[in-house]
Amino acid sequence: MNTLVEKIRGILALSFIFALAAVPALAADGASAIDTGDTAWVLISAALVMWMTPGLGLFYGGMVRNKNVLATIMQSFFIVCFVSVLWILVGYSLAFGPDHGGLIGGLDWIGFQGVGMEPSADYAKTVPHLAFACFQMMFAVITPALITGAFAERVKFSAFVLFTALWSLFVYSPAAHWVWGAGGWLGALGCLDFAGGTCIHILSGVSGLTACLYIGTRKGYGKEAMIPHNMPMTVLGAAMLWVGWFGFNAGSALGANGLAANAFAATQVAAAGAAVSWVAVEAIVHDKPTVLGGASGVVAGLVAITPAAGFVTPLAGLVIGLVAGVLCFFAVAVVKQHFGYDDSLDAFGVHGVGGLWGAIATGLFCTTMVNPDGANGLFAGNAAQVGIQAIGALSCIVFGIVMTLIILKIVDTLIGIRVSPEKEIVGLDVTEHGERGYVMMDSFGAMIASTNHPSVTKNKS
Repeated sequence: MNTLVEKIRGILALSFIFALAAVPALAADGASAIDTGDTAWVLISAALVMWMTPGLGLFYGGMVRNKNVLATIMQSFFIVCFVSVLWILVGYSLAFGPDHGGLIGGLDWIGFQGVGMEPSADYAKTVPHLAFACFQMMFAVITPALITGAFAERVKFSAFVLFTALWSLFVYSPAAHWVWGAGGWLGALGCLDFAGGTCIHILSGVSGLTACLYIGTRKGYGKEAMIPHNMPMTVLGAAMLWVGWFGFNAGSALGANGLAANAFAATQVAAAGAAVSWVAVEAIVHDKPTVLGGASGVVAGLVAITPAAGFVTPLAGLVIGLVAGVLCFFAVAVVKQHFGYDDSLDAFGVHGVGGLWGAIATGLFCTTMVNPDGANGLFAGNAAQVGIQAIGALSCIVFGIVMTLIILKIVDTLIGIRVSPEKEIVGLDVTEHGERGYVMMDSFGAMIASTNHPSVTKNKS
């Protein structure tokens, strides 16, 4: 009996040893390559980035006049839904599908075909391919939403929807492939963009400037006050953006690791530094520091650090933020006023200028001490990286301007872009959506401001 028991024990011990030996082999073959910690962080980051677009709606919504608050928020909120549909159908495949000449992905992954629960060989290798695709979906969502700040208060909702569809598929997806897609030409060139300075902020900023110039100024612009109607709403939106941006930047490490921690720290100090420098310069130039300046400074710093967060030290991130606050303040307070263009909510002044500075600053401060997969920049002895960053920025500027002009012309020809002067005076909330953001009541409960919404009737009793 004892002999039999000893044999059984020996067989079990050998089985256990073989099982342990098989684990590395399985991981090497990719069958057990998924890391639960990395997967959890990427999914949480995707949710944080999704949170940013409704936050952007509040940020923008507070800055418009009260007659356009719902229309402005609706644009960001609807984009979350609409672009998500476009992304799963074809957008992801165009951006990240098998490469075609370094310019665009193929149609192999339309409808998320082939995008499954196993890791991708070309992208995130420790998380499910679906997790990576959903994380990137949220980037695709917020990018066209940024543009809406440039043409706020004067565009038809139908025109906005058609513009968003065309721009997302034919501008964002190709540019994202250039930068991040396997085989994309900017990535192959060595252009560094950790989380979207080129294909998100520069692209949306210059597209927004192009749109506001094409559409023209708001009725009464420069002659009547067009001040933010609800600054607490704007500050709340800025705070939501700030929190979500940790998913945007630290999540782009695609893992719960030291690189994510570095990006997190650089993001925080850049945002803080830009807010401090914006408010300081504003106090000197205009004699008063404003809440809007503080909120705008935070966003400017977040924009500028986006391409650099995973390639520079936190101290360099602080410098990038401090400079961004000054540059974006003058872009908004001086350059826009000098040229007279109606970038309603400063999409170009913050995202275009901040993104351009961030892309170039990446070439100045990047170091392989932070990210061995990156490159050294000017201050680490490699001046050529600045030139590579400039090529990436310039390519997105030219592509964004040309394609946005083409799309605007198509939309304008098919359905018209701008609402009538009469509708613009009344406000887009009522004329485009049949609602009001605010309904005033007298002491007897009767409505002071009427509304066209079918669920509300006017009571004058």
